[in-house]
Order: sequence, then C-alpha cells, then structure tokens
Amino acid sequence: MRLELKHIHKHFGAVHANDDISIAVESGTIHGLLGENGAGKSTLMKILSGFIHRDAGEILLDGRAVAFKNPAEAIRAGVGMLHQDPLDFPPLTVLDNFLFGREDGFMQNRAGALADLQRFSRQFGFDLDPDALVSSLTVGERQQLEIMRLLSLGAKILIFDEPTTGISLPQKIKLFETLRLLAKQGMTIIFVTHKLQDAEDLCGKVTVLRLGKMTGQVTHPFTADQLVRLMFGQSLETRARASVALGEPILELRDICVADYRLRVPEINLQVRAGQVIGLAGIEGSGQRLLLRACAGLDQPVAGDIWISGARMNRQPYRDFLERGVAYLPAGRLEEGLVPGLNLTEHFILARRSREFFIDWRAAQDAAQSRIGEYSIRGVPASRVEALSGGNQQRALLALLQPNLNLILLEHPTRGLDIESTMWVWSQLLARRQRGAAIVFASADLDEIFEYSDRILVFSGGRVARALNAQETSVQQLGELIGGKGL
Repeated sequence: MRLELKHIHKHFGAVHANDDISIAVESGTIHGLLGENGAGKSTLMKILSGFIHRDAGEILLDGRAVAFKNPAEAIRAGVGMLHQDPLDFPPLTVLDNFLFGREDGFMQNRAGALADLQRFSRQFGFDLDPDALVSSLTVGERQQLEIMRLLSLGAKILIFDEPTTGISLPQKIKLFETLRLLAKQGMTIIFVTHKLQDAEDLCGKVTVLRLGKMTGQVTHPFTADQLVRLMFGQSLETRARASVALGEPILELRDICVADYRLRVPEINLQVRAGQVIGLAGIEGSGQRLLLRACAGLDQPVAGDIWISGARMNRQPYRDFLERGVAYLPAGRLEEGLVPGLNLTEHFILARRSREFFIDWRAAQDAAQSRIGEYSIRGVPASRVEALSGGNQQRALLALLQPNLNLILLEHPTRGLDIESTMWVWSQLLARRQRGAAIVFASADLDEIFEYSDRILVFSGGRVARALNAQETSVQQLGELIGGKGL
C-alpha cells in the first residue's frame, strides 16, 4: 500500500504543530520520521492513524483519498499505530488487552487470540504471561504488548512511534529483523524515532521535522551528522564531565532485599557519596525499579537496612524521605510523575507542598512562567501536562524538583528523548551533582550508563553484581554480566 501525505496542516491554538508537510512512502519500504521532541512527528502520525483530524491537506492510500473519523476506520483501511505511550487498560490482563480492536462480535475467540499472542511472543522473544495484569508490567513490556496487538490486527501500513524505547538489545535486533521481513513482503513501515543509530541501521529513507516543518529528506547511506544538522540546524558538541570531589555518604544499603510477586533480589550492598553517580544496568524488570522505589521510601525492603545521610530509614513514611532531600523520577511520566488533567501552574503549586490554606493564583502563574522559561518547556502556565511532548514532560518533572536535594533517583531519565533533550537533562542533573547531590539512575541504554556513571550496579535474573568502576569496565564485560555470566 503506497502512502502519500500532501500539504498537511494542524494547529493546537497558536501552535502550528504540522506546517505544510508532504511525504510519500512507497510500499515495501521502511521510512524513518526523525525530529526532536515536539517537532510534530507524533501529531502527524496521529492524523494518519485517525486519532486526531487534520486542519488541511490530503491523505492518499494507493492513490485514493481517505478521511478517517477514528482509529477503527484507519485500522479497517489498513493503517495501525503503536503509540509512544502504550494505549492499554492496566486493570485487565495481557490477553484481554490483546483482544481489543478485534471484531469477533459478542463471542470473542479467546483461544485464537491466545495462539496469536504466543506466536508473536515467540517471534519477538517477548516473555509476557497472558494472565498477568497489565498494571504489573513494566513500561517496556506494555510497549511489547502493543506491538503484538498491532500486528495481530493485520495492518498494511504500520506506524511505530519510538518502538525501541524500553526493549532490550536482543529484542530490538529481533524487531528489526521482523520489520525488514515485513517490508520484503510488501508492508509499508513508518518508523518514528529520535535515535540516530536506529534510523541509520533500519531506514532506507528518512524525513526530518523541526518545529512542525519538514527540513529535508535523506536516502541511505547517510551520516548521523547529516541528520543532526537537519534536526537542530547545527552540529551538537558533547562536553566533558567536570570532576567532582566526593562528599559524605548520602545513601547506604546494607544487605538489602527487594521483591515483588515476580522477582526477589537479595543481598544488595552499596554506598553512594555526595557528588557520585551510580548507574543501574540490566534488562528492564530485573529489580532496578524495585530498588529505586525502596530507596525513595515508596516501597519497603523485605530485609536489610537503608540509611540516608546517617539516619536509618527502614519503615519510615515517604514524607520523611522527602524531608531528607530524596527525590524520585519514575519512567512513567503521566502514570506516576505527573497528573493528567492538571496544568503546569497546578503542578508547581502541588510541588511546593505549602500548608497555606489559600492559593495566590497570580503569583503561582508568575512562578510557573518563570520556571517554564528556566527549563525551556514548550508550553504556557495553562498547558495541561498530557498535551506536552515527552521531552517537555521530562523537563516539567525536572522543574518540579526541590532546589536543594541530597539524593536523586531516576528511572530511565532520557527514555524517548532526542539527543539535544538528553544532553540538556544530563546537564541539569550534573549541575546538581556539582552542588553535592548523589544520583542513582536506571537505564536500558548502555551508552548512557557508561557516559554518566562513576560506578555501575548490574542486575540480572534476581542477582546483582558488585559495583563496577565505569572507567575500568568494558562493554563486553557489562553485556556478559547482564546476561548472567560471571555473577
């Protein structure tokens, strides 16, 4: 199925999200759509898949003009989209979610759906329990479920919005193999990404957007520098990390054991000093999130002691962790970090934790405007957080942090962010490190782990390796530990 987008326009108030965009994608090809966060990539793809309506322009499928009123019409026409934030129902099971979108009538073919789910799971190397609640899945596992559900609906045009976010390297390799096979079979693949390496490895042609406009197209072979210049108008230079003298111990873990109903990780010992950065490496779901939540006071460890700045914090309420300067930024920005339906001003009011009975709304809006400018958030005080791009949601989360923190815990701090936003996020975190904050972060990106960590803690299958010096550790050694070798 050949796709053409002609002169697409879309406004959100004063924001011109898509400004006269025209793209043609041939059948049997993998077409990359690249751009910084907020460039208009997801908006354009939501228009194509029927989630939102365009203001002007045409969509042609095999030369026939179409206008979708909703995603169901798009699916029937052969267009399906995997969203960056998985669209699912957390209280229901994996199989129940997999069934959504099928037109089986009143009596659903659960046996057939289960067979399809298991077939796709084997194909991609995913390991999802059909009877598990989606609320128990990691962000990456929820995305895996959406990938399989989309393929099961038989779409001829497959839109993947940041599909490699949250999956392991072997899963990504298998996904790329599958996408290449689907393209050979005549499928039309649109691969939305901010990752330059993914675009180079997979896409035959790439269209680049910046601030809602198309800045150019390149055909393989192309270089990362070409893509960066189209995305940002200039090359981006990485800066060397400044050395920091380490201070007193901020976090001490003594024989900690964390667990949930699926996993138990015993005997974690770690000391983190002021100014130190600790990276937690491993396949997602190996215990990193459990440890971060325990260190933040959100969950209790099964055994062992947690010490914050010399105080034993076992069984202490979350409020006491906040008072000791501990902050936690989860991977699920809208699920856990922000409150959908509330605007930026309301978030900044909540973050103040003020005990005043009345709110000075004018002062709050002025403060919000100041924070928006300071953190370069593309929005206004009245912007609802769910309307922001992923990068701007992450900037909002950082803007909500208290000014003087001792320990910052982060789960995938740059997931879904473009290279410029990633560099900006880490510039903010490293500035806090220079002021004496300790940082512990989990990431599935080994490059990020190596670049920003002083020491690395490796999780694999319920076991944890001793903390490694990042400068003395090789990629091969880290990969073997993640795979369980040598633990």
